Amino acid sequence: MTKCNNHSDNKFPSSHGEDGNANALSFFRFCPHCGSANFIDNDFKSKRCRDCGFVYYLNASAATAAFILDDRGRLLAEHRKLEPSKGKLDLPGGFVDMGEAVEDGMRREVLEETGLVVKDVRFLFSYPNKYLYSGFTVPTADMFFLCSVDGKASRLHAGDDAADVVWLDIDRVDPDDFAFDSTCRAVRKFLRDYPENLKK
Repeated sequence: MTKCNNHSDNKFPSSHGEDGNANALSFFRFCPHCGSANFIDNDFKSKRCRDCGFVYYLNASAATAAFILDDRGRLLAEHRKLEPSKGKLDLPGGFVDMGEAVEDGMRREVLEETGLVVKDVRFLFSYPNKYLYSGFTVPTADMFFLCSVDGKASRLHAGDDAADVVWLDIDRVDPDDFAFDSTCRAVRKFLRDYPENLKK
């Protein structure tokens, strides 16, 4: 059984991420401003053009995940339909679009993946994460929310990145069954630090 990594060092090396996965910065060979090939490593999170001075920073992408409990206290989870971590458990959520508020991104992702309409969103905490996509490792800031849903306006079904959706009895939830280090850590923290939300 895979355990949470609990990395304390979330910096990205200049050319390669963990496990030999190429860092996204290494894919930028030419300056996006002037086209120069003199586009060099500036530090662990940026590259700089020697010709025009342009600096590109690889900032963390904003991502969301939802803790949703039903009236029996069960936790909503899904099995991932796509890589990375295809088939593993995950919480509903995903990336925030450009021009979108984080809360609106949370609502959109939950609707797309589960068919549930989110009424209220309460921010809980966040963790850094590394997400392998299209051959390179993307740094993310994963934000976790406690969400309530509108039962009358919702129809639970799997969609988008979810192969299926399942309700898990809270006393049988194992954080190590979840994909991604950040989600594993978040589920463990939620079970430990937010007992007022749990019905057993």
